[in-house]
Amino acid sequence: MTIPNDIISPDKGRLPFRGSKPGRGRNYRALLVMLFVASSGLIAGAAGSPMPLVSPMFGSNMILQRGKTNCIWGWGKPGETVHVEMAGQTAAGVVEANGRWQVQMPPVTPGNPLTLRITGPQTVVFTNILAGDVWLCGGQSNMEFPLKNARNGDAEVKAADHPELRLFTVKSQAAYAPADMVAGAWKVCTPQTATEDGGVSAVAYFFARKVQSETNIPIGLIKDCWGGTTAESWTSAGALRLLHDFDTPLAIVERLRAQGGTQYGNYISHWYDEYDAGQKDNAWFRPDLDDHDWKAVSLPGGFSELGVPTTPAVCYFRKTVVLPDPLPTGAASIHLGMVERMDTTYINGHWVGASAWVENPRVYPAGEGVLQPGTNTIVVRVFKSKADGGFMSKAGDLKLVLGNQAEIPLAGEWKGRLSVDARPPHPLPYGFENWPTMPAVLYNGMIAPVAPFAISGAIWYQGEANTERAAQYRTLLPAMIADWRKAFGQGDFPFYIVSLPGFMAHKEVPGDDAWAELREAQALTARTVTNSGLAVAIDLGEANNIHPVDKKPVGERLALCALANYYGREVVSSGPTFDHLEDLPGALRLQFKHTEGGLVVKGDKPGEFSVTGEDGQWYWAYAKIDGDSVIVSSSNVPRPKAARYAWQSNPAATLFNGAGLPAVPFRTDAP
Repeated sequence: MTIPNDIISPDKGRLPFRGSKPGRGRNYRALLVMLFVASSGLIAGAAGSPMPLVSPMFGSNMILQRGKTNCIWGWGKPGETVHVEMAGQTAAGVVEANGRWQVQMPPVTPGNPLTLRITGPQTVVFTNILAGDVWLCGGQSNMEFPLKNARNGDAEVKAADHPELRLFTVKSQAAYAPADMVAGAWKVCTPQTATEDGGVSAVAYFFARKVQSETNIPIGLIKDCWGGTTAESWTSAGALRLLHDFDTPLAIVERLRAQGGTQYGNYISHWYDEYDAGQKDNAWFRPDLDDHDWKAVSLPGGFSELGVPTTPAVCYFRKTVVLPDPLPTGAASIHLGMVERMDTTYINGHWVGASAWVENPRVYPAGEGVLQPGTNTIVVRVFKSKADGGFMSKAGDLKLVLGNQAEIPLAGEWKGRLSVDARPPHPLPYGFENWPTMPAVLYNGMIAPVAPFAISGAIWYQGEANTERAAQYRTLLPAMIADWRKAFGQGDFPFYIVSLPGFMAHKEVPGDDAWAELREAQALTARTVTNSGLAVAIDLGEANNIHPVDKKPVGERLALCALANYYGREVVSSGPTFDHLEDLPGALRLQFKHTEGGLVVKGDKPGEFSVTGEDGQWYWAYAKIDGDSVIVSSSNVPRPKAARYAWQSNPAATLFNGAGLPAVPFRTDAP
């Protein structure tokens, strides 16, 4: 029997869709048993799971890194010999006691397509392989953000026919110990494949196109990202232990690993498994559940009637609505307004969404087959953690919107039942996020099994999930970079970082800001970590959209970092950066580097600068360009001591250089 050397993608149940903070939500449940097959039968791995002869990181249509030794690996029975042949070069490896074999193949150079042949107890042949440069594309939802959703996305997808651009998407997988492998397959970039596997990353695509157009080198993109995730989730436990900031959550992960069971990657799902009576055998979200003993409640509200008006609790709320026959065509959705702290919503027994982002108004799609003519049952589970928590929006925000935009009000009478009275001393979950935020779980599941695949470098778009811990990010991000470089064993490969774009409402008064501090941590990392770079996107954000659609400039600015620093091209890769401060009578002179083409203002005036004196009170400053410097002053600050530029989440950042690149936000009073 011949079975292709492919991976059957794991079946994913649906667990809370967290909405859009920070990043597009993902349907997620811990990956169930993964079935891996090789070309003529199953090979038992060290842990007893079926394993393939060759790692899924290798396959037809792939890019192999040019100019580097390529490590190729897989699994077999201990003692077996595996032979690898490519481009006239051969290597052999013996399967070790842990069931893994590995060989080193000599460097390949760009040219005609290659064939890779691996022979052991069976033979696997991969074709249409190109030698080129492989870039690992990591981060959260703005790296995930698909090309089709970017500005002019439809046209970009139609034009995405690039035979020398190859795509590999690492399937989402959280793990409490380093996983052996991931699911995925290499694909040639076409308009069809550009929309598969969640869609090619828009930022990565534009990065690759820019690099390819300048170098004519085949490019491989490994999309390895997950929306809403933290940097510590992408860092190994060993690296995190050196920081001592994550000792408690790491201990929790280790305890859960030892216990066995589903590896969710978040704390709340384990807590529900342990304490939520509503998801046991008589699951309270079932439409046929006998709810005669449930209490009458009124939403918004509902917790007082259940005896937990001001204390933490998990409560279920049920309501039936009658819909017309036939149902209106079109997309329907359920709206619940803002909810504190977390909700999980079902319609007719179908999970339709969940969120742990309090400020995010819940809008969940009722997909095909969810609604039905006649009676429909809606169930909402709410975990309230604060006295004034629960449903936080006005009554009119609770509604079911049908395909013809007809609205069915949902406020008013419901039935409710208390599942968990979580007032002290009842334990609360360590964290409420219902997507993978545990430390190391994505390193284990999505980085460890990719290494030591040969790559040119990495591009990284992440930070939104760490904005409240910007000071910690100053050490965390460098630790993660060092950790990845250690895992891949290819020296200090390039690591290029996207500085967060503008987001949220503009602040009318200058002062401190968490997003600005996170950008500062990113810039500090790019400046101090060997072979790193920064692509500033401060001018590309949207106040009301954490996923700005202008992804092409972001990708191309990353490409400029690579072209200048990795490919040795004579291009400008940085916007103006603050160099030093000079005192002037009643003013400050801010001297800049990287001012190729001179300092340029895009807008009415140089902005957005602020100054402070001895009292620490910040005021907006008048700014004037003077050569490669900017002179700032304020009538409110006769003797300014420090200055800041673009120091808020969504500033009016108008300073550029003549090459069209924006200035890096900064403060001269940095700790």
